[in-house]
Amino acid sequence: MRVTVIGAGSWGTAMSSLVAAKGPVSLWARRPVLAAAIDEQRRNPAYLPEVRLPAAVHATSDLSTALDGADVVVMAVPSHGFRAVLEQAAGFVAPEVPIVSLTKGIEQDTLLRMTEVVAAVLPGHSPDRVGVLTGPNLAAEVAAGQPTAAVVALGDAATAARLQELFMTPAFRVYTNDDVVGCEAAGALKNVMAIAAGMAHGLGLGDNTMATLITRALAEITRVGVVLGGRPLTFSGLAGMGDLIATCVSTKSRNHRVGFGLGSGRTLDDVVGEMHMVAEGVKSTRAILALARRHGIEMPIAEQVGKVLYEQGDPVTAVATLMGRRARRELHGID
Repeated sequence: MRVTVIGAGSWGTAMSSLVAAKGPVSLWARRPVLAAAIDEQRRNPAYLPEVRLPAAVHATSDLSTALDGADVVVMAVPSHGFRAVLEQAAGFVAPEVPIVSLTKGIEQDTLLRMTEVVAAVLPGHSPDRVGVLTGPNLAAEVAAGQPTAAVVALGDAATAARLQELFMTPAFRVYTNDDVVGCEAAGALKNVMAIAAGMAHGLGLGDNTMATLITRALAEITRVGVVLGGRPLTFSGLAGMGDLIATCVSTKSRNHRVGFGLGSGRTLDDVVGEMHMVAEGVKSTRAILALARRHGIEMPIAEQVGKVLYEQGDPVTAVATLMGRRARRELHGID
């Protein structure tokens, strides 16, 4: 299959390298200079300079060229630019072509997940052929060929099986799942929790704290995800717990790095200013909190992260506030 990857950040580049073993890949980069550099150097100097790209990967900054003859479209654009890029691409994507989102975020104004944005921008597209690829997938480790796994979630089982075969490699094990809402919600909601985990590390807190945080973070994510229409068990799998653990404990996680900086006493502007990649949680936390309020769901960890991000809150106070909450029973893990 001919694959088009829209977005030449670290994950889009890693995915291009991954699927190039199966056929030709067109990698779209927003900046013409970056597209030219990728083709000339066989590397992405801005995001994954240490990874040599296969000859089957060709970069371009022209969307019509990138999408010409595409059998699969992989969207690797940050959530804040997802709609605008898809609107530009709309005339070049056939209704039956599978669209797979790698983006783990919520659109700010609409509170829509990315597959919902696809439905809004491409109303004639087959809904069962729009889905997500998600899991504990740090781009640098995937590109380096370190063993990991992921879930491809689509409504159409036959298409999901074909995509499973496309994405699967000896080091990248892929499972299928028809719970698109649950898988996508888990990926979007975990970013705020990674910021909280980074704050804990920045404060010098230990393993007990981290285990507690991740467990309670999973409870918050599951509560919201189930209300949105996801299945509870999805959140105990790769899309939920797997991705949550990876992004909470890894120093390679952008959201973790933001939290670590805040926990170490730095300002958000300073931390974000030195990063040339998007940390989805910085923007999406506000949207996630709005989504929780819309559905009347408690998200105490996310609320404290929001106070630190947007209200000059103090990470030490955030921890004390969480620890001082009213005592309650743990019934089913998500209570």
